[in-house]
Amino acid sequence: MGNLLKVLNDKSGKRAGEDIFIDFERAAVTDAERAVHDEVKAVLDQSTTVLAELGSYEGAGEAIRLAISHPKDEAEQAKAWDAVCPLVKKLKQFYDYSSEVEKMLPKLLQELCQENPEETLQTKQALAKQCAEILSFVLKFDDLKMNNPAIQNDFSYYRRTLSRLKMQDPGSDDSAVVNNEEANRMSLFYAYPTPMLRCVSEATTKFVSENKAIPIENTTNCLAMMSTICRIMAEQPAYYERFTQQTETVQFCQRVTVASLILYDHVHLVGAFKKGSQIDVKATIKVLKMHQAAGGETFTNGLMNALRYTTKHLNDDDTPKAIKALLG
Repeated sequence: MGNLLKVLNDKSGKRAGEDIFIDFERAAVTDAERAVHDEVKAVLDQSTTVLAELGSYEGAGEAIRLAISHPKDEAEQAKAWDAVCPLVKKLKQFYDYSSEVEKMLPKLLQELCQENPEETLQTKQALAKQCAEILSFVLKFDDLKMNNPAIQNDFSYYRRTLSRLKMQDPGSDDSAVVNNEEANRMSLFYAYPTPMLRCVSEATTKFVSENKAIPIENTTNCLAMMSTICRIMAEQPAYYERFTQQTETVQFCQRVTVASLILYDHVHLVGAFKKGSQIDVKATIKVLKMHQAAGGETFTNGLMNALRYTTKHLNDDDTPKAIKALLG
Protein backbone atom coordinates (compact mmCIF):
# COMPACT_ATOMS: atom_id res chain seq x y z
CA MET A 1 0.00 0.00 0.00
CA GLY A 2 2.99 2.19 -0.15
CA ASN A 3 5.64 3.97 1.86
CA LEU A 4 4.67 7.35 3.22
CA LEU A 5 4.97 10.47 3.82
CA LYS A 6 5.30 13.84 5.43
CA VAL A 7 2.70 14.52 8.09
CA LEU A 8 1.19 17.63 9.58
CA ASN A 9 1.79 17.10 13.24
CA ASP A 10 2.74 20.38 14.87
CA LYS A 11 0.25 22.81 16.30
CA SER A 12 1.08 25.52 13.78
CA GLY A 13 -0.21 23.31 11.00
CA LYS A 14 3.14 23.32 9.21
CA ARG A 15 4.68 20.13 7.99
CA ALA A 16 6.88 18.37 10.50
CA GLY A 17 10.62 18.42 9.99
CA GLU A 18 10.83 14.65 9.78
CA ASP A 19 9.21 12.30 7.33
CA ILE A 20 6.98 9.61 8.77
CA PHE A 21 6.76 6.41 6.80
CA ILE A 22 4.23 3.67 7.44
CA ASP A 23 4.70 0.71 5.18
CA PHE A 24 1.21 -0.74 5.05
CA GLU A 25 2.41 -3.55 2.80
CA ARG A 26 5.56 -4.79 4.44
CA ALA A 27 5.54 -3.60 8.05
CA ALA A 28 7.54 -6.21 9.99
CA VAL A 29 6.61 -7.15 13.54
CA THR A 30 9.32 -6.33 16.06
CA ASP A 31 9.87 -8.19 19.31
CA ALA A 32 8.50 -5.18 21.23
CA GLU A 33 5.25 -5.38 19.26
CA ARG A 34 4.82 -9.12 19.20
CA ALA A 35 2.51 -9.74 22.17
CA VAL A 36 -0.02 -7.02 21.34
CA HIS A 37 0.26 -7.67 17.61
CA ASP A 38 -0.59 -11.35 17.98
CA GLU A 39 -3.55 -10.58 20.24
CA VAL A 40 -4.94 -8.03 17.80
CA LYS A 41 -4.24 -10.29 14.83
CA ALA A 42 -6.41 -13.03 16.32
CA VAL A 43 -9.32 -10.59 16.23
CA LEU A 44 -8.51 -8.97 12.89
CA ASP A 45 -8.23 -12.37 11.21
CA GLN A 46 -11.98 -12.76 11.71
CA SER A 47 -12.86 -9.45 10.08
CA THR A 48 -12.90 -10.74 6.49
CA THR A 49 -15.39 -13.44 7.40
CA VAL A 50 -17.55 -10.98 9.35
CA LEU A 51 -17.69 -8.57 6.41
CA ALA A 52 -18.41 -11.37 3.93
CA GLU A 53 -21.27 -12.71 6.02
CA LEU A 54 -22.68 -9.24 6.65
CA GLY A 55 -22.38 -8.43 2.96
CA SER A 56 -24.31 -11.56 1.98
CA TYR A 57 -27.01 -11.09 4.62
CA GLU A 58 -30.37 -11.29 2.82
CA GLY A 59 -32.86 -11.39 5.66
CA ALA A 60 -36.16 -13.19 6.15
CA GLY A 61 -38.34 -10.49 4.65
CA GLU A 62 -40.67 -12.72 2.64
CA ALA A 63 -41.31 -15.14 5.51
CA ILE A 64 -41.94 -12.23 7.88
CA ARG A 65 -44.28 -10.57 5.38
CA LEU A 66 -46.37 -13.73 5.08
CA ALA A 67 -46.48 -14.18 8.85
CA ILE A 68 -47.66 -10.61 9.37
CA SER A 69 -50.23 -10.95 6.58
CA HIS A 70 -51.62 -14.15 8.13
CA PRO A 71 -51.42 -13.56 11.89
CA LYS A 72 -53.65 -16.52 12.73
CA ASP A 73 -51.85 -18.99 10.50
CA GLU A 74 -49.61 -20.90 12.91
CA ALA A 75 -47.73 -22.55 10.05
CA GLU A 76 -46.69 -19.18 8.64
CA GLN A 77 -45.71 -17.98 12.10
CA ALA A 78 -43.54 -21.05 12.58
CA LYS A 79 -41.89 -20.61 9.17
CA ALA A 80 -41.03 -17.00 9.91
CA TRP A 81 -39.64 -17.87 13.34
CA ASP A 82 -37.56 -20.70 11.91
CA ALA A 83 -36.26 -18.35 9.20
CA VAL A 84 -35.36 -15.49 11.49
CA CYS A 85 -33.72 -17.38 14.37
CA PRO A 86 -30.55 -18.41 12.46
CA LEU A 87 -30.25 -14.85 11.21
CA VAL A 88 -30.49 -13.42 14.72
CA LYS A 89 -27.84 -15.90 15.82
CA LYS A 90 -25.64 -14.45 13.09
CA LEU A 91 -26.43 -10.90 14.24
CA LYS A 92 -25.37 -11.88 17.73
CA GLN A 93 -22.04 -13.07 16.36
CA PHE A 94 -21.54 -9.67 14.73
CA TYR A 95 -22.49 -7.96 17.99
CA ASP A 96 -20.09 -10.12 19.99
CA TYR A 97 -17.34 -9.36 17.49
CA SER A 98 -17.88 -5.64 17.98
CA SER A 99 -16.97 -6.13 21.64
CA GLU A 100 -13.69 -7.74 20.61
CA VAL A 101 -12.87 -4.88 18.24
CA GLU A 102 -13.76 -2.41 20.96
CA LYS A 103 -11.15 -4.02 23.23
CA MET A 104 -8.37 -4.06 20.64
CA LEU A 105 -8.21 -0.39 19.67
CA PRO A 106 -7.30 0.84 23.20
CA LYS A 107 -4.55 -1.81 23.34
CA LEU A 108 -3.07 -0.39 20.15
CA LEU A 109 -3.44 3.19 21.35
CA GLN A 110 -1.69 2.27 24.57
CA GLU A 111 1.32 1.11 22.60
CA LEU A 112 1.29 3.91 20.04
CA CYS A 113 0.56 6.80 22.42
CA GLN A 114 2.38 6.09 25.66
CA GLU A 115 5.45 7.81 24.21
CA ASN A 116 5.88 10.36 21.43
CA PRO A 117 3.53 9.04 18.70
CA GLU A 118 5.69 10.59 15.98
CA GLU A 119 8.39 8.14 17.01
CA THR A 120 6.21 5.14 17.79
CA LEU A 121 4.39 5.33 14.46
CA GLN A 122 7.79 4.78 12.87
CA THR A 123 9.19 2.22 15.30
CA LYS A 124 5.96 0.23 15.76
CA GLN A 125 4.81 0.06 12.17
CA ALA A 126 3.08 -3.30 12.49
CA LEU A 127 0.84 -1.93 15.25
CA ALA A 128 0.19 1.26 13.27
CA LYS A 129 -0.87 -0.91 10.35
CA GLN A 130 -3.25 -2.87 12.59
CA CYS A 131 -4.73 0.36 13.92
CA ALA A 132 -5.43 1.46 10.35
CA GLU A 133 -6.93 -1.93 9.52
CA ILE A 134 -9.33 -1.71 12.46
CA LEU A 135 -10.46 1.77 11.42
CA SER A 136 -10.97 0.64 7.84
CA PHE A 137 -12.97 -2.38 9.03
CA VAL A 138 -15.17 -0.19 11.23
CA LEU A 139 -16.33 1.99 8.35
CA LYS A 140 -16.74 -1.02 6.05
CA PHE A 141 -18.95 -2.75 8.61
CA ASP A 142 -21.10 0.30 9.23
CA ASP A 143 -21.55 0.97 5.53
CA LEU A 144 -22.82 -2.57 4.97
CA LYS A 145 -25.10 -2.34 7.99
CA MET A 146 -26.60 1.01 7.00
CA ASN A 147 -27.40 -0.23 3.51
CA ASN A 148 -29.21 -3.37 4.65
CA PRO A 149 -32.62 -2.59 6.19
CA ALA A 150 -33.30 -6.33 6.53
CA ILE A 151 -31.12 -6.36 9.65
CA GLN A 152 -33.39 -4.02 11.59
CA ASN A 153 -36.54 -5.61 10.19
CA ASP A 154 -35.46 -9.13 11.13
CA PHE A 155 -34.38 -8.15 14.61
CA SER A 156 -37.53 -6.15 15.29
CA TYR A 157 -39.67 -9.11 14.25
CA TYR A 158 -37.60 -11.43 16.43
CA ARG A 159 -38.05 -9.23 19.50
CA ARG A 160 -41.80 -8.89 18.98
CA THR A 161 -42.20 -12.62 18.54
CA LEU A 162 -40.00 -13.40 21.51
CA SER A 163 -42.14 -11.14 23.71
CA ARG A 164 -45.29 -12.90 22.50
CA LEU A 165 -43.81 -16.33 23.14
CA LYS A 166 -42.73 -15.29 26.63
CA MET A 167 -46.29 -14.27 27.43
CA GLN A 168 -47.47 -17.71 26.34
CA ASP A 169 -44.58 -19.57 27.95
CA PRO A 170 -42.30 -17.69 30.40
CA GLY A 171 -39.65 -20.39 30.03
CA SER A 172 -39.28 -19.90 26.27
CA ASP A 173 -36.69 -17.19 26.84
CA ASP A 174 -34.25 -19.79 28.14
CA SER A 175 -34.19 -21.69 24.85
CA ALA A 176 -34.18 -18.69 22.53
CA VAL A 177 -31.12 -18.12 20.35
CA VAL A 178 -30.90 -14.66 21.96
CA ASN A 179 -32.69 -14.13 25.27
CA ASN A 180 -34.55 -10.96 26.16
CA GLU A 181 -31.66 -9.37 28.06
CA GLU A 182 -29.26 -9.98 25.19
CA ALA A 183 -31.83 -8.74 22.71
CA ASN A 184 -32.16 -5.45 24.59
CA ARG A 185 -28.40 -4.85 24.36
CA MET A 186 -28.29 -5.83 20.71
CA SER A 187 -31.21 -3.57 19.95
CA LEU A 188 -29.26 -0.55 21.21
CA PHE A 189 -26.32 -1.59 19.04
CA TYR A 190 -28.24 -2.10 15.80
CA ALA A 191 -30.51 0.90 16.29
CA TYR A 192 -27.50 3.19 15.89
CA PRO A 193 -26.73 4.10 12.25
CA THR A 194 -22.98 3.45 12.67
CA PRO A 195 -22.77 0.95 15.54
CA MET A 196 -19.16 -0.15 15.08
CA LEU A 197 -17.89 3.42 14.87
CA ARG A 198 -19.83 4.24 18.01
CA CYS A 199 -18.13 1.34 19.81
CA VAL A 200 -14.60 2.42 18.93
CA SER A 201 -15.43 6.08 19.56
CA GLU A 202 -16.64 5.29 23.06
CA ALA A 203 -13.62 3.05 23.62
CA THR A 204 -11.26 5.82 22.53
CA THR A 205 -13.00 8.39 24.72
CA LYS A 206 -12.77 6.00 27.68
CA PHE A 207 -9.10 5.35 26.93
CA VAL A 208 -8.33 9.07 27.01
CA SER A 209 -10.27 9.70 30.21
CA GLU A 210 -8.93 6.72 32.16
CA ASN A 211 -5.26 6.70 31.10
CA LYS A 212 -4.08 9.72 33.04
CA ALA A 213 -0.44 8.72 32.59
CA ILE A 214 -0.76 9.27 28.83
CA PRO A 215 -1.25 12.92 27.85
CA ILE A 216 -4.36 13.41 25.75
CA GLU A 217 -2.16 15.22 23.23
CA ASN A 218 -0.38 11.95 22.51
CA THR A 219 -3.63 10.33 21.46
CA THR A 220 -4.87 13.25 19.41
CA ASN A 221 -1.44 13.61 17.77
CA CYS A 222 -1.47 9.94 16.86
CA LEU A 223 -4.95 10.13 15.33
CA ALA A 224 -4.07 13.32 13.47
CA MET A 225 -0.95 11.76 11.98
CA MET A 226 -2.82 8.60 10.97
CA SER A 227 -5.45 10.70 9.26
CA THR A 228 -2.93 12.89 7.48
CA ILE A 229 -0.68 10.05 6.37
CA CYS A 230 -3.56 8.32 4.63
CA ARG A 231 -5.00 11.54 3.24
CA ILE A 232 -1.68 12.39 1.59
CA MET A 233 -1.53 8.89 0.15
CA ALA A 234 -4.83 9.49 -1.55
CA GLU A 235 -4.18 13.03 -2.75
CA GLN A 236 -0.64 12.89 -4.13
CA PRO A 237 -0.75 13.04 -7.94
CA ALA A 238 2.11 10.55 -8.12
CA TYR A 239 -0.08 7.99 -6.37
CA TYR A 240 -3.41 8.92 -7.89
CA GLU A 241 -2.90 7.34 -11.32
CA ARG A 242 -1.86 4.10 -9.69
CA PHE A 243 -4.78 4.21 -7.27
CA THR A 244 -7.31 4.36 -10.10
CA GLN A 245 -6.14 0.84 -10.89
CA GLN A 246 -6.22 -0.21 -7.22
CA THR A 247 -9.63 0.78 -5.92
CA GLU A 248 -9.29 -1.02 -2.61
CA THR A 249 -6.02 0.75 -1.87
CA VAL A 250 -7.39 4.25 -2.23
CA GLN A 251 -10.60 3.33 -0.43
CA PHE A 252 -8.58 1.94 2.46
CA CYS A 253 -6.70 5.22 2.71
CA GLN A 254 -9.88 7.27 2.61
CA ARG A 255 -11.60 5.17 5.25
CA VAL A 256 -8.65 5.48 7.63
CA THR A 257 -8.42 9.23 6.95
CA VAL A 258 -12.08 9.76 7.81
CA ALA A 259 -12.27 7.36 10.77
CA SER A 260 -9.17 8.88 12.38
CA LEU A 261 -10.59 12.37 11.90
CA ILE A 262 -13.88 11.35 13.51
CA LEU A 263 -12.15 9.83 16.54
CA TYR A 264 -9.92 12.90 16.84
CA ASP A 265 -13.01 15.11 16.80
CA HIS A 266 -14.59 13.06 19.60
CA VAL A 267 -11.62 13.11 21.96
CA HIS A 268 -10.00 16.49 21.25
CA LEU A 269 -11.20 19.25 23.54
CA VAL A 270 -12.32 21.55 20.72
CA GLY A 271 -12.48 19.00 17.92
CA ALA A 272 -11.14 18.70 14.40
CA PHE A 273 -12.82 21.63 12.68
CA LYS A 274 -11.49 24.66 14.51
CA LYS A 275 -8.60 26.83 13.42
CA GLY A 276 -5.35 25.30 14.59
CA SER A 277 -6.58 21.71 14.29
CA GLN A 278 -3.79 19.26 13.54
CA ILE A 279 -5.92 17.80 10.76
CA ASP A 280 -6.41 19.72 7.53
CA VAL A 281 -10.14 19.11 7.23
CA LYS A 282 -10.47 21.12 4.02
CA ALA A 283 -7.79 19.02 2.37
CA THR A 284 -9.51 15.87 3.60
CA ILE A 285 -12.84 16.89 2.09
CA LYS A 286 -11.19 17.99 -1.14
CA VAL A 287 -9.43 14.67 -1.63
CA LEU A 288 -12.72 12.85 -1.06
CA LYS A 289 -14.35 15.03 -3.69
CA MET A 290 -11.42 14.44 -6.04
CA HIS A 291 -12.06 10.72 -5.99
CA GLN A 292 -15.79 11.31 -6.07
CA ALA A 293 -15.35 13.12 -9.37
CA ALA A 294 -13.18 10.27 -10.62
CA GLY A 295 -16.06 7.82 -10.35
CA GLY A 296 -16.17 6.85 -6.70
CA GLU A 297 -19.39 8.71 -5.94
CA THR A 298 -21.27 5.97 -4.07
CA PHE A 299 -18.32 5.08 -1.86
CA THR A 300 -17.26 8.68 -1.24
CA ASN A 301 -20.79 9.79 -0.38
CA GLY A 302 -20.75 7.34 2.52
CA LEU A 303 -17.56 8.88 3.88
CA MET A 304 -18.90 12.41 3.42
CA ASN A 305 -22.01 11.40 5.35
CA ALA A 306 -19.83 9.96 8.10
CA LEU A 307 -18.19 13.38 8.46
CA ARG A 308 -21.57 15.13 8.39
CA TYR A 309 -23.41 12.95 10.87
CA THR A 310 -20.94 11.15 13.16
CA THR A 311 -18.50 13.89 14.09
CA LYS A 312 -19.03 15.75 17.36
CA HIS A 313 -18.10 19.37 16.64
CA LEU A 314 -19.07 20.02 13.01
CA ASN A 315 -22.24 21.87 13.97
CA ASP A 316 -20.62 24.01 16.65
CA ASP A 317 -21.25 27.71 16.16
CA ASP A 318 -17.56 28.46 15.78
CA THR A 319 -16.88 25.86 13.10
CA PRO A 320 -15.74 27.79 10.01
CA LYS A 321 -18.50 28.36 7.50
CA ALA A 322 -16.17 27.32 4.68
CA ILE A 323 -15.92 23.81 6.12
CA LYS A 324 -19.66 23.55 6.61
CA ALA A 325 -20.14 24.69 3.03
CA LEU A 326 -17.75 22.02 1.73
CA LEU A 327 -19.79 19.37 3.50
CA GLY A 328 -23.11 20.93 2.56
